[in-house]
Amino acid sequence: MRQRHWPGAIIAALSFHVFGNWSEAAHLAHPRDLIACTLLLVGPLALAWRSRAPIAVLAVAGAATVGYATLSTPTWTYAVAPVIALFTAVRDGRRRAALIVTAVGYLAYLLIFWFAADPLGLPAAARPTVRDAVLTVLGLALTTFIGGAARARGTYLAEMAKAQAERARAQEEQERRQAADERLRIARELHDVLGHHLSLINVQAGVGLHLMDNRPEQAREALAAIKTASSEALREVRAVLGVLRPEEEAAPRQPALGLDRLTDLTADAGLPVTTETVGERRALPAEVDRAAYRIVQEALTNVRRHASTGAAATVAVEYAPNELRLAIRNEGPGPPPKPNPDDEAAASDAGSGIAGMRARAASLGGALSAGPLPDGGYLVSVTLPTTPATTR
Repeated sequence: MRQRHWPGAIIAALSFHVFGNWSEAAHLAHPRDLIACTLLLVGPLALAWRSRAPIAVLAVAGAATVGYATLSTPTWTYAVAPVIALFTAVRDGRRRAALIVTAVGYLAYLLIFWFAADPLGLPAAARPTVRDAVLTVLGLALTTFIGGAARARGTYLAEMAKAQAERARAQEEQERRQAADERLRIARELHDVLGHHLSLINVQAGVGLHLMDNRPEQAREALAAIKTASSEALREVRAVLGVLRPEEEAAPRQPALGLDRLTDLTADAGLPVTTETVGERRALPAEVDRAAYRIVQEALTNVRRHASTGAAATVAVEYAPNELRLAIRNEGPGPPPKPNPDDEAAASDAGSGIAGMRARAASLGGALSAGPLPDGGYLVSVTLPTTPATTR
């Protein structure tokens, strides 16, 4: 598992090595002082390559640390670089190789300072005691454990992120499938309704035309049957399409819906609504005008559903040269409550209004964004393209 390494570890290791041991290294006899100072810098600088070659960096840092210990009386700060290298190697999944390199380096350290100290002329102060050897082993073991724990945590977080992404994709696919199934069901139902009644109307119209001159009374009956069939067809079509309308939305009473009825819409919103208009008002394409009305209507419905008690809303309409911009803002004391992620039904219901508005805007080549505001409330921003020919 490849991790991104920051220069903070290099700076920290350099600080410990230099400030903890530089004065003693610099007072050694020449050229031992140059060698000791170089070895103090080798380990921390090698950490820059620990993401590419963690085992090699561990070996270099450990060898430099043991080499420095043979030249000067060290403090514990000279071993920071190999400890960081060991932690990184274990965290990156090279635990076995790191333990082998660490064990070899530690045994070499003990052999040099316990059995070859006299031939090498090492001072007695540099030789580790049994207590120092045991504490060193414990420190290396603790470093290995922390590195393994960091790797396990990283793996767990990666799996959680992957599982969350899979759940999101599955939920999105399920929503698309459910929407497709619902559209297919409605299409079949409309096909059945219209097919039956239009066939009846066609037959009765043929009968009426045939009997118009010779038997006007029977032709009248045929026309009455056509009227009844057409009325029944309209009623059933309205019933089918009515299930698509939100419960709180009143059925339209006029055929044309647009921003010219925005005053009536805000007056019946059920909460205080302020309307702002920017730019010269002009005629819009029918589909844009209708989509703008529906988006404002749905946004105000969402405010009424989810906003806190006493909330108000602001509807801003801007007539730009080539587009219409809408901004519906909930100015209540807080944003709409977020659904419980464990409750899939609630999450789906909460997002259906935004998804519908976004789909309506996208169908006209526009865009919609929605989200909570930092200071509280909720903002829905919409951009709908218009054509120059509609400008008056």
